[in-house]
Amino acid sequence: MSLVPAALATATALGGAGTLAGLVLPYPSRVPVVGALTAGVGVSGGAAGAAALGGSRWAAGYSGLLPLAGAHMAVDALAGLFMAVAGAVVAAVGVYGIGYASGHGPHGLGSRTAQAALPLFALTLVLVPVAASVSTFLVLWELMALGSLLLVLAEHRERASVRQAGVWYAVMTHLGLVLLLAGLALFAAQAGGETFAELRAGAHGSSPTVRGLVFVLVALAFASKAGAVPLHAWLPRAHPEAPSPVSALMSAAMVNLGVYGLVRTGLDLLGGGPAWWWLGLLAAGGASAVYGILQAAMASDLKRLLAYSTSENMGLVLIGVGASGLFDAYGDRPLAALALAAALLHVVNHSAFKALLFCAAGSVLRATGLRDLDRLGGLRSRMPATAGLFALAALGAVALPPGNGFISEWLLLQSLIHGLQVSGVAVAVVLPLSVALVALSAGIAAAVFVKALGVGFFARPRDERAASAREAPPLMLAGMAVLAAGIVALAVVPGLLGDGLDRAVGAVGLPGGAALTGGGLKVRLAVVSAQLSPLWVVAALTVAIMLALGLPRLRARRRRRVNARLWDCGGGAPTPRMAYTATSFAEPLQRVFDDVLAPEQDVDVTPVRESAYLVERVRFQHRVPDRIEHRLYEPVLRALAGTGQTARRLAGGSVHRYLGYGFAGLVVLLMVLAVGW
Repeated sequence: MSLVPAALATATALGGAGTLAGLVLPYPSRVPVVGALTAGVGVSGGAAGAAALGGSRWAAGYSGLLPLAGAHMAVDALAGLFMAVAGAVVAAVGVYGIGYASGHGPHGLGSRTAQAALPLFALTLVLVPVAASVSTFLVLWELMALGSLLLVLAEHRERASVRQAGVWYAVMTHLGLVLLLAGLALFAAQAGGETFAELRAGAHGSSPTVRGLVFVLVALAFASKAGAVPLHAWLPRAHPEAPSPVSALMSAAMVNLGVYGLVRTGLDLLGGGPAWWWLGLLAAGGASAVYGILQAAMASDLKRLLAYSTSENMGLVLIGVGASGLFDAYGDRPLAALALAAALLHVVNHSAFKALLFCAAGSVLRATGLRDLDRLGGLRSRMPATAGLFALAALGAVALPPGNGFISEWLLLQSLIHGLQVSGVAVAVVLPLSVALVALSAGIAAAVFVKALGVGFFARPRDERAASAREAPPLMLAGMAVLAAGIVALAVVPGLLGDGLDRAVGAVGLPGGAALTGGGLKVRLAVVSAQLSPLWVVAALTVAIMLALGLPRLRARRRRRVNARLWDCGGGAPTPRMAYTATSFAEPLQRVFDDVLAPEQDVDVTPVRESAYLVERVRFQHRVPDRIEHRLYEPVLRALAGTGQTARRLAGGSVHRYLGYGFAGLVVLLMVLAVGW
């Protein structure tokens, strides 16, 4: 008997029990019980995903579960990969969330609504990849969106910005749902059925125009969920305002399902497509990677910085998926398999380090009540475990060895560089640009996390709350330790995922077995004759660091050391106000990208009353708004608000006028139907 259905049934039962417990249990027992059941959902879902990655397959239909169409479910290796990732993140964050919610009382994440929504949201993260029909997928997708919306709004009584973020998230996610519904409904109508098997069979009989329209509609919807530019506006608002365990689930698991939808629809159900599909995806991925990391570099809010980093990493994944589709369109299927394997591996790596980063940021927020890096500092000595875990995750985010993010970005660059051998003008133009964008984003990411780690943890504290911070509770540290163990395993022995990645790549029809080989201790790329041994890289770096630290100490022992005060020009000892802040650290980078970021500055000089030449006060304001939001969304919102104000004149309160509106609308509708018929 397959492990998959039993594990999924267990996850569903635990999720239902968790929702019920969140509704009926009192606060003291509600948080630990719901947290344990949520972690159980993650363990069960992760076990089902691991079994699918190991080669197990399962499919089932339930005619009475949904009206008319019924529910259809299927699990293959591709679904198993996303289930395993979501399950692992949910399990760790479930344990972390017990300690986090216990300190907030019966409000926020500890409230009945939030505790009831948490296990349901966790369950949908595991079940969305299991859906095997349009109706089943849309129902689970909407449940995931509603569950996450309730959790984003968990702290709406504490800050008005939470309500604003909730509105942005609700509007953007439901616009995506409309696009997804339109695309999948058109696809099902053309295929003559709504199950994924029927969609696969009917895809090749559809016209190129219909297939292209279906891809554009669903790609916009899934790219919005993945936080791709310019559809990312909800992400830097919702992720920072949500409770930190929810932020970790959204950034490390939910956004992955946008990538899953793109891969499942574009490469599997539609069977690939022309080059222009994938060139558009490459462009969106490159823009997301660079723009996201630039906004992260400018951010002084720690959680907003991490949210923009999510947009950057999803951009890198979209580059890999786009390159895979492009290589497939040009007939180089082994190289397409390598690019897709790199993208999927980066999904796994990003989930591990981003979940840990958000959990560490949540520990800082819980201990200090602060998210502003300009007011933090001194946390290395006050919260040493959290600082060390944040540093480990940041090493993965900057894509430098021995961080786990280095492996997947190395694979991505290998596929892009060797893709230059594929003939075609589009390939010759786009791939070098993609390589440059990946390298640029990696370089800026290093500056971003040096800023976050250096200013937030190693600088002197700039606020009394930061100076009096205490280490996170044991359960929070335990959840973060699980994520840290996953990061270390992915960094040192990534080859253990080779067989599972090959099966996931093979599930969409690309050749498996050629992307990653070599066992657990090395990664060998048979397609391009390249290999990497992460364990040897870690060993070499460890030896180099030990020599760098040890040799100066040995040399210093031979000399007499005299302690004396440094000459300070009479200025006295340095204070925290003299140290770099996050804003000042990012200013040189901002000057380089002024034309892209368009910063805003305002200087208000107030003279004294007696003379205009004597200054009483100078007020300086500097901010770097999200330019896309500022130039694209705000004009649209102003136009809609103006239209609404104008439309209010129609509401005169007269019943006769309303009847006239209805009659006029009916006449217009009949005329349209008559002409169209």
